[in-house]
Amino acid sequence: METWFYSLISVVAVSGISLVGIFVFLLNDEKIKKISLFLVSFAVGGLFGDAFIHLLPEAFKKPNANFMVSFGVIIGVLIFFVLEKFLRWRHCHVPETRTHHHPLVGMNLVGGAVHNFIDGLIIGASYLVALPIGISTTLAIIFHEIPQEFSHFGIFIHSGLSKKKALLFNILSALAAIVGTLISLFVGGRIGNFASFMLPVTAGGFLYIAGSDLIPELHHETKISTSLWQLFSIILGVGVMAALLFLG
Repeated sequence: METWFYSLISVVAVSGISLVGIFVFLLNDEKIKKISLFLVSFAVGGLFGDAFIHLLPEAFKKPNANFMVSFGVIIGVLIFFVLEKFLRWRHCHVPETRTHHHPLVGMNLVGGAVHNFIDGLIIGASYLVALPIGISTTLAIIFHEIPQEFSHFGIFIHSGLSKKKALLFNILSALAAIVGTLISLFVGGRIGNFASFMLPVTAGGFLYIAGSDLIPELHHETKISTSLWQLFSIILGVGVMAALLFLG
Protein backbone atom coordinates (compact mmCIF):
# COMPACT_ATOMS: atom_id res chain seq x y z
CA MET A 1 0.00 0.00 0.00
CA GLU A 2 2.93 2.36 0.69
CA THR A 3 4.20 1.80 -2.86
CA TRP A 4 0.77 2.58 -4.30
CA PHE A 5 0.39 5.66 -2.10
CA TYR A 6 3.72 7.24 -3.06
CA SER A 7 3.35 6.28 -6.71
CA LEU A 8 -0.07 7.87 -7.04
CA ILE A 9 0.96 11.01 -5.13
CA SER A 10 3.98 11.36 -7.42
CA VAL A 11 2.09 10.83 -10.69
CA VAL A 12 -0.60 13.31 -9.63
CA ALA A 13 2.18 15.84 -8.95
CA VAL A 14 3.72 15.15 -12.36
CA SER A 15 0.31 15.46 -14.04
CA GLY A 16 -0.22 18.75 -12.27
CA ILE A 17 2.78 20.12 -14.14
CA SER A 18 0.41 20.49 -17.11
CA LEU A 19 -0.96 23.57 -15.31
CA VAL A 20 2.37 25.32 -15.92
CA GLY A 21 0.71 26.66 -19.07
CA ILE A 22 -1.08 29.15 -16.80
CA PHE A 23 2.20 31.05 -16.47
CA VAL A 24 2.18 31.67 -20.21
CA PHE A 25 -0.72 34.03 -19.51
CA LEU A 26 1.57 36.14 -17.32
CA LEU A 27 4.87 36.14 -19.21
CA ASN A 28 5.93 37.48 -22.57
CA ASP A 29 7.69 35.30 -25.13
CA GLU A 30 11.18 36.57 -24.30
CA LYS A 31 10.85 35.76 -20.60
CA ILE A 32 9.42 32.32 -21.39
CA LYS A 33 12.38 31.58 -23.65
CA LYS A 34 14.92 32.61 -21.00
CA ILE A 35 13.20 30.53 -18.31
CA SER A 36 12.90 27.55 -20.66
CA LEU A 37 16.63 27.61 -21.44
CA PHE A 38 17.44 27.37 -17.73
CA LEU A 39 14.85 24.64 -17.16
CA VAL A 40 16.03 22.57 -20.13
CA SER A 41 19.63 22.75 -18.89
CA PHE A 42 18.52 21.77 -15.39
CA ALA A 43 16.49 18.90 -16.85
CA VAL A 44 19.59 17.60 -18.70
CA GLY A 45 21.46 17.39 -15.41
CA GLY A 46 18.52 15.80 -13.63
CA LEU A 47 18.02 13.12 -16.28
CA PHE A 48 21.71 12.29 -16.57
CA GLY A 49 22.06 12.34 -12.80
CA ASP A 50 19.14 10.02 -12.19
CA ALA A 51 20.30 7.60 -14.90
CA PHE A 52 23.93 7.36 -13.76
CA ILE A 53 23.62 7.97 -10.00
CA HIS A 54 20.39 6.12 -9.16
CA LEU A 55 18.92 3.89 -11.86
CA LEU A 56 21.94 2.12 -13.35
CA PRO A 57 23.76 1.46 -10.04
CA GLU A 58 20.53 0.01 -8.64
CA ALA A 59 20.05 -2.14 -11.76
CA PHE A 60 23.60 -3.50 -11.55
CA LYS A 61 23.00 -4.72 -7.99
CA LYS A 62 21.28 -7.82 -9.39
CA PRO A 63 23.64 -10.79 -9.81
CA ASN A 64 24.78 -11.41 -13.41
CA ALA A 65 22.90 -8.30 -14.49
CA ASN A 66 25.40 -6.97 -17.04
CA PHE A 67 23.67 -8.25 -20.17
CA MET A 68 20.13 -7.46 -19.06
CA VAL A 69 21.04 -3.96 -17.95
CA SER A 70 22.84 -3.19 -21.21
CA PHE A 71 19.97 -4.68 -23.19
CA GLY A 72 17.44 -2.68 -21.18
CA VAL A 73 19.27 0.60 -21.83
CA ILE A 74 19.22 -0.12 -25.58
CA ILE A 75 15.49 -0.93 -25.39
CA GLY A 76 14.88 2.38 -23.62
CA VAL A 77 16.75 4.31 -26.30
CA LEU A 78 14.84 2.52 -29.07
CA ILE A 79 11.45 3.11 -27.43
CA PHE A 80 11.95 6.87 -27.48
CA PHE A 81 13.46 6.74 -30.96
CA VAL A 82 10.28 4.99 -32.15
CA LEU A 83 8.13 7.60 -30.42
CA GLU A 84 9.87 10.37 -32.31
CA LYS A 85 9.92 8.57 -35.65
CA PHE A 86 6.45 7.11 -35.82
CA LEU A 87 4.45 9.56 -33.74
CA ARG A 88 6.32 12.56 -35.11
CA TRP A 89 6.68 13.74 -31.53
CA ARG A 90 9.58 16.07 -30.71
CA HIS A 91 10.86 17.50 -27.45
CA CYS A 92 10.47 21.12 -28.54
CA HIS A 93 11.18 22.60 -25.12
CA VAL A 94 12.10 26.06 -26.35
CA PRO A 95 9.37 27.13 -28.81
CA GLU A 96 10.88 28.43 -32.07
CA THR A 97 8.23 28.38 -34.75
CA ARG A 98 10.66 29.58 -37.40
CA THR A 99 13.10 26.69 -36.95
CA HIS A 100 10.91 23.78 -35.84
CA HIS A 101 8.05 22.07 -37.60
CA HIS A 102 5.23 21.89 -35.07
CA PRO A 103 2.88 18.90 -35.39
CA LEU A 104 -0.83 19.36 -35.74
CA VAL A 105 -2.92 19.59 -32.59
CA GLY A 106 -4.08 15.98 -32.78
CA MET A 107 -0.58 14.59 -33.29
CA ASN A 108 0.78 16.73 -30.48
CA LEU A 109 -2.00 15.54 -28.20
CA VAL A 110 -1.45 11.85 -29.04
CA GLY A 111 2.33 12.11 -28.82
CA GLY A 112 2.14 13.90 -25.48
CA ALA A 113 -0.34 11.37 -24.10
CA VAL A 114 1.88 8.43 -25.11
CA HIS A 115 4.90 10.12 -23.56
CA ASN A 116 3.00 10.82 -20.34
CA PHE A 117 1.73 7.23 -20.27
CA ILE A 118 5.33 6.00 -20.39
CA ASP A 119 6.26 8.46 -17.64
CA GLY A 120 3.53 6.88 -15.53
CA LEU A 121 4.87 3.38 -16.21
CA ILE A 122 8.33 4.56 -15.18
CA ILE A 123 7.10 6.14 -11.94
CA GLY A 124 5.20 3.03 -10.86
CA ALA A 125 8.08 0.69 -11.71
CA SER A 126 10.59 2.91 -9.87
CA TYR A 127 8.60 2.84 -6.65
CA LEU A 128 8.25 -0.94 -6.93
CA VAL A 129 12.06 -1.13 -6.70
CA ALA A 130 12.58 1.24 -3.77
CA LEU A 131 11.21 4.47 -2.32
CA PRO A 132 14.41 6.52 -2.94
CA ILE A 133 14.53 5.34 -6.57
CA GLY A 134 10.90 6.37 -7.02
CA ILE A 135 11.51 9.82 -5.54
CA SER A 136 14.62 10.53 -7.64
CA THR A 137 12.93 9.34 -10.83
CA THR A 138 9.83 11.41 -10.12
CA LEU A 139 11.98 14.52 -9.64
CA ALA A 140 13.87 13.83 -12.88
CA ILE A 141 10.56 13.54 -14.74
CA ILE A 142 9.28 16.77 -13.17
CA PHE A 143 12.48 18.62 -14.19
CA HIS A 144 11.90 17.43 -17.73
CA GLU A 145 8.13 17.97 -17.79
CA ILE A 146 8.14 21.66 -16.86
CA PRO A 147 9.89 22.96 -20.00
CA GLN A 148 8.08 20.37 -22.11
CA GLU A 149 4.68 21.56 -20.92
CA PHE A 150 5.65 25.12 -21.84
CA SER A 151 6.37 23.89 -25.37
CA HIS A 152 3.19 21.78 -25.63
CA PHE A 153 1.12 24.76 -24.59
CA GLY A 154 2.94 26.95 -27.10
CA ILE A 155 2.31 24.43 -29.89
CA PHE A 156 -1.42 24.37 -29.15
CA ILE A 157 -1.56 28.18 -29.16
CA HIS A 158 0.44 28.33 -32.39
CA SER A 159 -2.02 25.86 -33.95
CA GLY A 160 -4.90 28.24 -33.34
CA LEU A 161 -6.41 27.03 -30.06
CA SER A 162 -7.54 29.44 -27.37
CA LYS A 163 -5.45 29.55 -24.20
CA LYS A 164 -8.22 27.89 -22.17
CA LYS A 165 -8.61 25.05 -24.68
CA ALA A 166 -4.83 24.62 -24.94
CA LEU A 167 -4.63 24.28 -21.15
CA LEU A 168 -7.49 21.75 -21.18
CA PHE A 169 -5.75 19.65 -23.85
CA ASN A 170 -2.53 19.71 -21.84
CA ILE A 171 -4.40 18.44 -18.77
CA LEU A 172 -6.10 15.66 -20.75
CA SER A 173 -2.74 14.56 -22.14
CA ALA A 174 -1.21 14.58 -18.66
CA LEU A 175 -3.89 12.25 -17.27
CA ALA A 176 -2.38 9.42 -19.34
CA ALA A 177 0.46 9.33 -16.80
CA ILE A 178 -1.96 8.22 -14.07
CA VAL A 179 -3.19 5.37 -16.27
CA GLY A 180 0.41 4.34 -16.91
CA THR A 181 1.23 4.26 -13.20
CA LEU A 182 -1.83 2.16 -12.36
CA ILE A 183 -0.94 -0.37 -15.07
CA SER A 184 2.68 -0.46 -13.93
CA LEU A 185 1.72 -1.13 -10.30
CA PHE A 186 -0.79 -3.79 -11.32
CA VAL A 187 1.56 -5.60 -13.71
CA GLY A 188 4.64 -5.15 -11.52
CA GLY A 189 2.89 -6.74 -8.58
CA ARG A 190 2.35 -9.90 -10.64
CA ILE A 191 5.52 -10.07 -12.72
CA GLY A 192 8.54 -10.24 -10.45
CA ASN A 193 11.21 -8.94 -12.86
CA PHE A 194 9.11 -6.13 -14.31
CA ALA A 195 10.43 -3.36 -12.05
CA SER A 196 14.04 -4.55 -12.29
CA PHE A 197 13.94 -4.57 -16.08
CA MET A 198 12.27 -1.14 -16.20
CA LEU A 199 15.24 0.45 -14.39
CA PRO A 200 17.72 0.21 -17.30
CA VAL A 201 14.90 0.88 -19.79
CA THR A 202 14.15 4.09 -17.91
CA ALA A 203 17.84 4.98 -17.83
CA GLY A 204 18.07 4.46 -21.59
CA GLY A 205 15.03 6.67 -22.15
CA PHE A 206 16.45 9.42 -19.93
CA LEU A 207 19.83 9.28 -21.69
CA TYR A 208 18.13 9.50 -25.09
CA ILE A 209 15.97 12.47 -24.09
CA ALA A 210 18.85 14.39 -22.52
CA GLY A 211 21.44 13.61 -25.18
CA SER A 212 19.37 13.51 -28.37
CA ASP A 213 16.67 16.10 -27.71
CA LEU A 214 17.67 18.52 -24.98
CA ILE A 215 21.39 19.15 -25.44
CA PRO A 216 21.03 19.99 -29.17
CA GLU A 217 18.46 22.66 -28.22
CA LEU A 218 20.96 24.22 -25.83
CA HIS A 219 23.46 24.61 -28.66
CA HIS A 220 21.13 27.08 -30.40
CA GLU A 221 22.40 29.69 -27.93
CA THR A 222 26.08 30.52 -28.49
CA LYS A 223 26.65 33.45 -26.13
CA ILE A 224 29.41 32.73 -23.61
CA SER A 225 27.34 34.02 -20.69
CA THR A 226 24.32 31.93 -21.68
CA SER A 227 26.47 28.86 -22.22
CA LEU A 228 28.01 29.24 -18.77
CA TRP A 229 24.53 29.48 -17.23
CA GLN A 230 23.56 26.35 -19.11
CA LEU A 231 26.60 24.51 -17.81
CA PHE A 232 25.89 25.70 -14.27
CA SER A 233 22.27 24.55 -14.57
CA ILE A 234 23.30 21.11 -15.84
CA ILE A 235 25.73 20.71 -12.93
CA LEU A 236 23.02 21.89 -10.55
CA GLY A 237 20.64 19.23 -11.89
CA VAL A 238 23.26 16.52 -11.39
CA GLY A 239 23.98 17.93 -7.95
CA VAL A 240 20.34 17.63 -6.90
CA MET A 241 20.38 13.94 -7.88
CA ALA A 242 23.65 13.39 -6.00
CA ALA A 243 22.26 15.14 -2.92
CA LEU A 244 19.25 12.80 -2.94
CA LEU A 245 21.65 9.86 -2.88
CA PHE A 246 23.51 11.17 0.16
CA LEU A 247 20.31 12.20 1.93
CA GLY A 248 18.78 8.79 1.26
